[in-house]
Order: sequence, then C-alpha cells, then structure tokens
Amino acid sequence: MRQPLWLLVLIIVFGCTHPVLSQISSSDRDRGIIMLKAARDDIRKNYYDPAFRGIDLDARTKLAEEKIKQAKSNGEMFGIIAQMLLEFNDSHTMFLPPPRSARIEYGWQMQTFGDDCFVIAVKPKSDAEAKGLRPGDKVLKIDGIAPNRSNLWVYNYLYNALSPRPLVNIEVQSPGEQPRQLELKAKIQPGKKVFDLTDTIDLNAYWRDLEDEARLNDHRAIEVSKDIVIWKMPQFDLTSDAVDERVDKIKKYKTLILDLRRNGGGLVETLQRLVGNLFDRDITIGNMKLRKESKPMLAKTRGDSGYKGQVFVLVDSESGSASEVLARVVQLEKRGTVLGDRTYGKVMRSRLYPHQIGLETVIFYGVSVTDADIIMGDGKSLEGTGVSPDEVLLPTAEDLRSQKDPVLARAVAIAGGTLDPVEAGKMFPFKWKP
Repeated sequence: MRQPLWLLVLIIVFGCTHPVLSQISSSDRDRGIIMLKAARDDIRKNYYDPAFRGIDLDARTKLAEEKIKQAKSNGEMFGIIAQMLLEFNDSHTMFLPPPRSARIEYGWQMQTFGDDCFVIAVKPKSDAEAKGLRPGDKVLKIDGIAPNRSNLWVYNYLYNALSPRPLVNIEVQSPGEQPRQLELKAKIQPGKKVFDLTDTIDLNAYWRDLEDEARLNDHRAIEVSKDIVIWKMPQFDLTSDAVDERVDKIKKYKTLILDLRRNGGGLVETLQRLVGNLFDRDITIGNMKLRKESKPMLAKTRGDSGYKGQVFVLVDSESGSASEVLARVVQLEKRGTVLGDRTYGKVMRSRLYPHQIGLETVIFYGVSVTDADIIMGDGKSLEGTGVSPDEVLLPTAEDLRSQKDPVLARAVAIAGGTLDPVEAGKMFPFKWKP
C-alpha cells in the first residue's frame, strides 16, 4: 500500500538521520507560526473548494501551531507547515519555505518511465559518479522508501526545499546486475542566510541565479530536414507575441515535433496562444472550475497566420499542467499524435502568494494555492490521471545508459524522416546548473 503524501513527509522529514538541520530559536518559532497562519489565510481566501475538501482548516492550523512550538529545527518546522498543505491531496497546493543559506547539489537526477524510476543523469566529478552511479540505473529505494510515479515529486520537494541532507542512501540496480547499496554525498556550498536586496553584491548574485535558470530553460528549434522541425519547449513561459514569433519561423516546415518532455507547465497565456496557433478556428480548451463559478478557457485562432502542418507532441511523466492540457486538446480535436509516456496528472491551476518577513533584510517564502480545476472537452479532469499517449514509447535502461532517445527518433520516422536514436539523444542533453 502506498503512503499518503503527508505521511511520506512525516517519514522523510522526521525519520531520516541525516537532514541538514539548522538550530531553532524562539524568534524562528514565531516566524514559523506567522508563515503557518499566512498559509491558512491564503487557502481560506483563495482555495477553489470552499469546503476545503472536508478539512477543518482552523483546527488543523491549531494542531500544526502546537507542533511548531515543539519543533527542534527549522526543517522540522517547515515540514509541519508543508504537511498541513499536503493533506489537501492536490498537486498545486504547497508551502514554499524560505531559501536555505546553503545550496545543496546531489549530483544526480532521476525520473519515472512507466512504473519504474531510473537515474537519467549523473554530474561529472560528483560523488555519485565516483561511487559508480550511472544513467540507466534503476532506483529501488531512497533512504529506505521506494520511489514511484505518484510520490517522486514529493521526494524532489522534500530533499531540495524542506529537508536537504548531506548524505542520501539509495539502492539501485544496473541493467543485468544485482541490486547494490550506495551512500552518496551531496555538495554543499555555504551562503548567506538571507539576501539583502538593497546590497549591490546580493542583488547581482540574485540576478545571476535568475540568468542561470533562464539558460537551463531556453527554447530550442532544430531542423531535422527541410520538412521536419523539432521545437524543444522546456516550459510555458512565452508571451503571446513570442509564441507568434516562434511559430512564424517554423511555418515553412510540413511537420512540427513539439517536445514537451520534462515540461512542468507555466503560463496560461502561453498555452492559449500556442493552441490558437495550431488551429484554424477558435478552441475551447476546457472549463475552469472555480470557487464560485465555472467559465470556459478559450484560445482565439490566428487563422491563416498559424501553423498548418502535421503535429506530433512528445510527453513523459514529467510533462505537467499546461503540457498535459495542450496534449489532450490535440488528441480531442484530432489535430495530431501524442507520443511517449503517460503524463504527470498535475493540471490544476494555482496562484503563488509571495510573503516576506523583515524590512531591509528580507526573508522570502510563499504559498501555492489551487484556485481552479480544468475540465476538458470530454467532461473529465486530468488531475491524478494524466494524458495517455496515442503511442506509448518508453526508453529502456539500456537506452538511458547509452543516452539514446528512441522516442524522438520514432516521431521523426513516423513523420517520414530518419534520425538515429543516438543522434537524437545528443540534440537536447541534460543541463546542470552552474
């Protein structure tokens, strides 16, 4: 039986022996209670379900407040706040704790394909590489708990935001070999506890971090032949004008392969404009189920200025939110073919409510609150189910080990072109943050 998400938080935050702990003071507890009550208020005012999914919000907040008074570390305190929000059991309602003073890098990344979890990248010169971890290794357990499609995002949330740790114990299995245990050391870079954005040095560092993130998520277009183009879209972050500009550059190609793998979503504006560029008529993307009403989400066509060629959409288990909605619209309206793995099932719309404590020296935190569900044209929500591709294509452990991309190669083949899986794997290599 799989644990509820909030129970997994308890197990990992409070049950592991190597979290990066920070000592807690009375002022820390006071700030924690302020954060807790801010989260409660954001949910009370903005959550799409006025019944809060049956949760007694005030009673649950009071219980969390009593736990915060007994917390022994900031990590434990943040875990208590996070637990309360995860009990809503939807994908977009969560607590975003203050950034930690130390930046932690584990040196490896994992992802689910079908029902299994695999290592997809190992950073050169990391402890993970030194210990023999390699892409294609199947991840059986992390600190004693088996990762799966439904809980992997919780691991990422906990290990990177709530409860980072210098050591991670994993059990992995290489193709054709026996399982083995590894203790992997994370790289920890000390930093400031808070950023003072009135200080030039801190402000420059803040902007450099934003620039690094932008470089990791740049949109890329690669011509496979005079008839086929691949648009690698890492997130929905473009303005309507920027979408139009990109579509104008690819209109000469007969086939568009839109690669939305590992695209977690983004702006509704980007989604609407991209749909408008793919159809020769106005499209109702779906109906937004809000707190007090439902209203249609519309995409206005660009008409003859849009893209008229055949469309293939590539998705995987990390394709979420707007990526899933676009893929499903393409299916329902019979506009193209969806290839890859079943998508995330994380499609509710949310808003981020930023908060800060302090004046010139500021501690930032936030609360993400679900304010709408999207009901698709077939009357169903994708939340928790995702989009099932028209053709399911999963890379094998050997493909991951060899850095092959059989999914992209298959899409090109169906479109009438030729692309070797090895060459496909070189087109969009995994990028590490500097």
